[in-house]
Amino acid sequence: MKLGRIAWFEEKDFQSAKERGMAFIELDVNDRAQEFLDNVEVIRGRSLEYQIPIGAVGRWGSDRICKDGIRKEELELEYKLIDAAAQLECGVYITGCNQVEELSYYENCGLAIAYFEKLIAYGAEKGVKIAVYNCRWNNFVCDPMAYTVIMGYLKDLYIKYDPSHCIYAGGDYLQETRDWGDRFLHVHLKGSLVIGGERYDDPPAGLDQTNWGAFLAILYAKGYDKGLSIEPHSANWRGELGEKGIDFTVQYFRNLMLKD
Repeated sequence: MKLGRIAWFEEKDFQSAKERGMAFIELDVNDRAQEFLDNVEVIRGRSLEYQIPIGAVGRWGSDRICKDGIRKEELELEYKLIDAAAQLECGVYITGCNQVEELSYYENCGLAIAYFEKLIAYGAEKGVKIAVYNCRWNNFVCDPMAYTVIMGYLKDLYIKYDPSHCIYAGGDYLQETRDWGDRFLHVHLKGSLVIGGERYDDPPAGLDQTNWGAFLAILYAKGYDKGLSIEPHSANWRGELGEKGIDFTVQYFRNLMLKD
């Protein structure tokens, strides 16, 4: 497995990743898609200069489908993002699919399948695989039912997995990893902390309630050898404290990961 982190493409992000001995940077463009697209050559140059690959490119939160079908403007934008990932020699593009309230679950699944089919086919031409995030942010392809229907049909669709989203939804992340870990293409390391049945904080991974040892044990059993991407997410762990939290997570997972 390879240890990296979510960051942006400022030079300091590459410098920090290099100093910490990370294997990659993940770029989640979200509402900064155009800024990302306008700077692909800058990103490529910094990636080469610091010898830090781009491990994944992703876009969260947007509407991919509507009651009338696939949103063509969104599809075209994701094609451009896949092109950019290919230019950066990044083989992972992360996306999701919203649920349309006016439509049945069956109809939503049908549109999601149609949408992902187009991304999978386009990505295959560029050497980029498509993964669906299990975050619930405007995405319904995030639980065993959706996986069974949609991924049961689309054999070349993969999962970007983050245990915290399953934990906060009241699910069993170890069971999901056992059942679907062979479809994991990318993994986020984000801590989760529930107190009194409510989400309290997303502390650094390793200083939280997740059984990371058991989680990694299942990944190893599944033959997972891809990215583990640290995701700083807490409003409390910022500034100097946040940097110490990242350092802690790096050391914590290096102690858990088997040596090459």
